[in-house]
Amino acid sequence: MRNLAVVLIVWFAFTAQAQVQDSIVLEFNEYLGYVKQYHPIAKQAELAISMGQANLMRSRGGFDPKIEVDYDRKEFKGSEYYDRLNATFKIPTWYGIDLKGNLEQNEGDFLNRAEMVPTDGLYSAGVVVSLGRGSWINERMATLKQAKFFREQTNADRDLLVNQILFDASLTYFDWLQAYRDSKVFANFLINAQIRFEGIKKSALAGDIAAIDTVEAKIAVQSRALELEQAKVRFRNTSLDLSNFLWLGDNIPLEIQPNVIPQNDISSDIDATLEILGKPLDSFTVENHPKLRSLGFKIDGLRVDKQLKTNKLLPTIDLEYNFLTESPEFINSFATEQYKGGLTFQMPLFLRKERGDLRLAKIKLLDAEFEFDNAQIEIRNKVFAIYNELESFQSQNVLIEDIVSNTRALLSAEERKFSFGESSLFLINARESSLIDAVLKQNLVQNKFYSAKAKLFNSLAVNPENL
Repeated sequence: MRNLAVVLIVWFAFTAQAQVQDSIVLEFNEYLGYVKQYHPIAKQAELAISMGQANLMRSRGGFDPKIEVDYDRKEFKGSEYYDRLNATFKIPTWYGIDLKGNLEQNEGDFLNRAEMVPTDGLYSAGVVVSLGRGSWINERMATLKQAKFFREQTNADRDLLVNQILFDASLTYFDWLQAYRDSKVFANFLINAQIRFEGIKKSALAGDIAAIDTVEAKIAVQSRALELEQAKVRFRNTSLDLSNFLWLGDNIPLEIQPNVIPQNDISSDIDATLEILGKPLDSFTVENHPKLRSLGFKIDGLRVDKQLKTNKLLPTIDLEYNFLTESPEFINSFATEQYKGGLTFQMPLFLRKERGDLRLAKIKLLDAEFEFDNAQIEIRNKVFAIYNELESFQSQNVLIEDIVSNTRALLSAEERKFSFGESSLFLINARESSLIDAVLKQNLVQNKFYSAKAKLFNSLAVNPENL
């Protein structure tokens, strides 16, 4: 019986080694690198940056110089009623001031006397100044400021999106790893049950033990085979879940092949991969958290909107002054006694629209500030809770390791007693079942420990730079 057991052990070990050599290990760091580079949501997060840049460019367009040309001509029954040309070049500037230059040429038999200009045209250079509404902030100023805040907000939002997809991908990898470890546990104990069954069958044939013991040994083999098959199904299903996160360029989805297995020991790599290595609790600060930065830029944009709505309570007072000349090539031809000017005044009597807009702007700002304060407390408390959880799991890992070691020692002792005829196959199977439960619980605790590290990564909203 001993020789047969040795042969079986060698054969199963050779088979297992061949299977390992044919397997391809998908390392945790490599896997997250693929997710960050190729996953559609990660690419979508990068689009947010482009959106912020495009929005900023559009807002800067409010300060682009403009050329306006207005040409009008009328002829009827051989008479030229009028031929009007009015060309204007405007340069919008910051604080409600527009610079402008103008050329006016008018000809015709039926022109208004006010439209009479020199033959070569009348040139003007002037300025339009807003003294009331639009003086210290206007639509184009507010839009540009908000676009700059939005650009910074998209950077923070990008980090949040990338972090979330990497967090989900990490949890899926840990489940895949646990399913793989569980299947290896049942595979190893199936080998033990088969070896034990072959030995007991040989002893029963030799008349050393009762034949009924082979039935119990056979049931143990069948139970382990059933558990292994269930574990394989879980492993295949988690492999499919993992495939959801694996893509190549040009949006080509990948599917995990049966010979691809996880990195069995990631304890030494997980902190470096998630870039949470060397982050003790006393070094945690909430100020630079991407979510708070995003909310902060949102609040800054709402403050600009509030300033704009406040400014709209003022009346519209636009003052325009233009120097006139028919010889623009001579700077001294622009004299103060030759000018064209004007004043525009406008003010609603009740300002109900403006006051309503300001009230809404204040409410939106107050709502965002409440959201910021709440998020600040939630993030800090969540991080503290995860640190406590990690500290607890370190103790749990030590305890479960001792439990597995002691349970394995009990099984070994029971097997020695059985070899001396002082125990029974029932007790061995019971000890073995306890050991299987302990090892599975160890895998579960290890998974929860890894998941807690991923939760810390998620709560800190880290966007790994080395992936």
